[in-house]
Amino acid sequence: MSFIKTISDTGIPDGELVASYKSSGKLDVLSILYQRYMDLVFGVCLKYLKNNEAAKDAVMQLFEELVHKLRQHDVENFKSWLYTMAKNHCLMQLRTPRNLKTVEFNADSMHSQEPVHLNDILESEHAFKSLDGCMESLSGDQRRTVELFYLKSKCYNEIAEITGLEWNKVRSLIQNGRRNLKICMEKQIISSE
Repeated sequence: MSFIKTISDTGIPDGELVASYKSSGKLDVLSILYQRYMDLVFGVCLKYLKNNEAAKDAVMQLFEELVHKLRQHDVENFKSWLYTMAKNHCLMQLRTPRNLKTVEFNADSMHSQEPVHLNDILESEHAFKSLDGCMESLSGDQRRTVELFYLKSKCYNEIAEITGLEWNKVRSLIQNGRRNLKICMEKQIISSE
């Protein structure tokens, strides 16, 4: 890696350098160790990032991460541990929002003729009349989250904040409440026919 100044290797085994760095925190010890495997790290980064400059940046970022992470982990095989760390770093880089590509889709192609959503059921006038009775049949948390979501137009995060429930619990309550409302309202429509 010609873009980084070469540090002379002392020939000390990796394990001893790791132990020395963990006890002293000296960056020159870590530099000797890291330079041994910099070509490996660069190769891994280039393989995943597919860009020479991005791979060089990743090599430098990994050294900065290494300064902290090596002191926090018990490392038996430095080379394989560093390889895994480099691979994970690159995968995280690829998952960042700036690397995400969005594709526009036609919402009409996602439409189903089967009434799946509560809004489809509410189209009939009778459904509006039976909604109150069905809302009362829901458990307290289900009723409250459904009311906040559908009638007060609150998002999951806002409902979680208002109710003090976890986000996943809010989502589950709304989905189950919507399903229970649909079942209840369909039963009332069938029984009134």
